[in-house]
Amino acid sequence: MQVELSRGIIKRLFDAHDTGEDLSTSQPTLQVISMKKVDPPQNATNQTPDRWRAIISDGEHFMQGMFATQLNNVVDSGEIQKNTVIAVENLNCSFLQGKRLLIIMAARVVAQADAKIGKPETLQVGAAGAAERVAASPTPQTPTIASSTSTTSTTPQAQNRQQSSAKSGGKANSIYPIEGLSPYQNNWTIKARVTQKTDIKTWSNQRGEGKLFSVTLMDESGEIRATGFNAVVDELYDKLVEGKVYYISKARVNLAKKKFSNIQNDYELALERNTEVEECLDPSNVPAVRYNFVDLIGLEELQKDATCDFIGVVKDVGDVGTITSKASNKTVAKRDLTLVDRSGKSVRMTLWGAQAEQFNADDAPVVAFKGVKVGDFGGRSLSMYSSSTMSINPDIPDAHALRGWYDAMGSGQNFTSMSSGNNVGSSTMGGFNRDEMRTLFDVKESGLGTSDKADYFSCRATIMHIKGDNISYPACPTENCNKKVVEIGDQWRCEKCDRSFDRPEHRYIMSMAVADHTAQAWLQGFNDVGLAVFGMSANELVDIKERDETAYNVILHKSNCATFNFACRAKQDTFNDQTRIRYGISRIMPLDYVSEIRALKAIISSPWGRA
Repeated sequence: MQVELSRGIIKRLFDAHDTGEDLSTSQPTLQVISMKKVDPPQNATNQTPDRWRAIISDGEHFMQGMFATQLNNVVDSGEIQKNTVIAVENLNCSFLQGKRLLIIMAARVVAQADAKIGKPETLQVGAAGAAERVAASPTPQTPTIASSTSTTSTTPQAQNRQQSSAKSGGKANSIYPIEGLSPYQNNWTIKARVTQKTDIKTWSNQRGEGKLFSVTLMDESGEIRATGFNAVVDELYDKLVEGKVYYISKARVNLAKKKFSNIQNDYELALERNTEVEECLDPSNVPAVRYNFVDLIGLEELQKDATCDFIGVVKDVGDVGTITSKASNKTVAKRDLTLVDRSGKSVRMTLWGAQAEQFNADDAPVVAFKGVKVGDFGGRSLSMYSSSTMSINPDIPDAHALRGWYDAMGSGQNFTSMSSGNNVGSSTMGGFNRDEMRTLFDVKESGLGTSDKADYFSCRATIMHIKGDNISYPACPTENCNKKVVEIGDQWRCEKCDRSFDRPEHRYIMSMAVADHTAQAWLQGFNDVGLAVFGMSANELVDIKERDETAYNVILHKSNCATFNFACRAKQDTFNDQTRIRYGISRIMPLDYVSEIRALKAIISSPWGRA
């Protein structure tokens, strides 16, 4: 098959810096005449994407090129290789280290040629042109502002500067693609959208105190993380607004610290005191967000702690709970969502902090997640990072297609949970999963808790009896200690804190019989369980017991017949040479009748429910 290349396009791309010609969407047909994988940086990890350089020809001339990482799959599969003819659907031409570099961001294969087409020759930057750029680059064509080193000017002068820079090809500061940034470049400017901004975080250690924030920046070529510290936080935090597009320059390009970021880029930006930030008045050609969705079948192939983008329908919304972080000893809010897609599977997505507290979506919305973490505890699960983003009912084709499928047939479908180990559902993370509730008879008959590892289950049961003789223990009142204290004279002694107190802080230690329509079981719980059952602190209940035993027994009696949703842990233990299975309460939740009605409605609407 004879293929016609776009002859002359390489020279036009080569000269575009001087002529100002925009060829980003010209879609030329070119040939790859050589390919080479770029050596990874020294701090590269297994998740660092490969980089591919190439020599690109139009049959008359050739120039160096680089494939954006989103094309790695077609390069790795061999679809694009030496002598492949491609139609370049999206490109960017940059001037890097004295050389032209063609960055290919989107391409499709046209044909596989047997040999090089034509007799292409190289093109060199003329000495005069190179000298002109070297002379021009250290002197920005922007007004100097003595009072501030960072600007977000929207004055007419700023408009003219932005427009003239774009038209002239950016001679003063070339508009670089994010994909082309490296620590070896200077005098660059990127045009990027802020897709995510973290809260301001503070730290305090032996070396002092400080604060920082990070933003995720995106253009057509890729994403990069930028971080500012201390004084830079005061200067730039309010200026950088999520969703807006900016010209950013004079930031330091460093090797990325992968442990702090899930962005697929070998580099990151350090925002400094002289970093220039200018809002872009023409945000065209900068996408709002770019997704690379993985469906639930593809999720099984990802490694633990990998990051991915996922879109699904929210089938169930869990209640807000809290956990205490072992690292910081701080209490963090969490909420579990059950998401489904057309694969017929469901997965648990965990939201944290403000995202968990503020999430409010009814009627099974479609939600798109970007940069979420893959977990393997209790099967496959997903969890949001602080840098992850979430968009409810986004206006994108994938969301519209998913909405149509769910309304037509998905709402009545049964789904297989991926977030379960040994059919224990999302309770493996201490969460209640309504879709996988078990009866107490089933829990006992299936032998949960008899294996070496703990088993988890969700159930709904009614309190039948609460043991009242040992309902609390005296605990250390120091925050986050909770260790049992011993009475010595008129003081209470905590061995862990090495302190004595006038009185302890009583904490619940509950043992209660519960039942559903199939069986009865004894459940054990701690302070949060007692607070949910009695609606008062253990100190208050102990005071009532000491003053009036009858009133105390009335309170215990009134707590019977209350129904709760439980997330439980079944584990075998041995006490006094006797082996038994103990059922511990991970979470206790009062019935949310709106959620219960929604779940019953889904059952009635399903095919087997109507049958």
